[in-house]
Order: sequence, then structure tokens, then C-alpha cells
Amino acid sequence: MPVNTINHVSVPAKDLDESIEFYIELFGPENCARIPTPNFGFGVPVQWLGIGDREIHLFVLDIPIAARYYHFGVSATGIDQFHDVYRRAAEQNAFDDVTYGHHIYELPGGCAQLYVADPAGNLVEIDYPDASEIDRSLVTDLRRIGDRAEQSEENLRSTLFPEPLRAADAG
Repeated sequence: MPVNTINHVSVPAKDLDESIEFYIELFGPENCARIPTPNFGFGVPVQWLGIGDREIHLFVLDIPIAARYYHFGVSATGIDQFHDVYRRAAEQNAFDDVTYGHHIYELPGGCAQLYVADPAGNLVEIDYPDASEIDRSLVTDLRRIGDRAEQSEENLRSTLFPEPLRAADAG
């Protein structure tokens, strides 16, 4: 069976209800909602959230989160959705300016990355393929990653939105 997509990500929460509310508010109830969740008998509360056609699995974990660079990334389906998430993150004071030095960057390939932290401190990356479409009257703080760090020729070819891999079609 070829693997070509991510089904879900599991994210630890300190307070399950607070994390559920955060994600539903961040992505909007039209894009993110509670979905039926099995009882795994883990001894900790678990809740699955549907987000687009994928899932976030939240579970309570009462140990400190050690790796602040661990994150998951989601793609906004349109510029309006990206703007809505940006606005909601601002309202929730959720921008993460610590991990990568700032919360929103334009990458060499022209896409945008927005970093937010959930109530448990988990890092969430929201991506959009074309930073030139971003409303600069709303997003006044977009920075180019090339202004932060020198980019090699290989770095300049990087993209978060590659053409689908067609290795199976090659032969």
C-alpha cells in the first residue's frame, strides 16, 4: 500500500476542554469540530477533532513538553481562511514569536508560514502557498525568512507545496 498522505496528528493537552476550544476557535467551527472518539482505555481523556478531511487527536498528558520545535503544519484552503486564522490567532494572543524568532514568514518559494502556540504550548504551523495574496493591511508583520538567514541555491528551491511525487508512475 503506498503512503501518500497524513491521516492525523496526536497532540498532548494540559487541559482537554481548553485545547478543544482553542482549536475550534482558531480554525473556526465550520472547519474544525469534535468527532466521535473511541474509548481506548488509556486512563487519560482523549478527544478527536475533524479538521478538513483530516484529524487532530488530543489527549491529556501531565508531563512537561520538552521539544518546542516539534510541531504539525496545516494548509489553509484559501486566502480568506488564512486571513481568518491569522485574525483568530491574534484575538487569542496565540502567536509564537519565541520558537523561530517571529510568528509569520515568507519562505523563498513564496509561501507563508504562521506559527501559533496552543494552550499546552504545542506549536502549530499554518501554511499558505502564495504570500503575495496576503492582505498586508491585515498582516502587517510578514517577514522574509531570507532577511533572517542567508539562503543557498538549494534553500531557494525549497517549497512546502511540491508537485505530487510520482515514483509509482515512473516505471
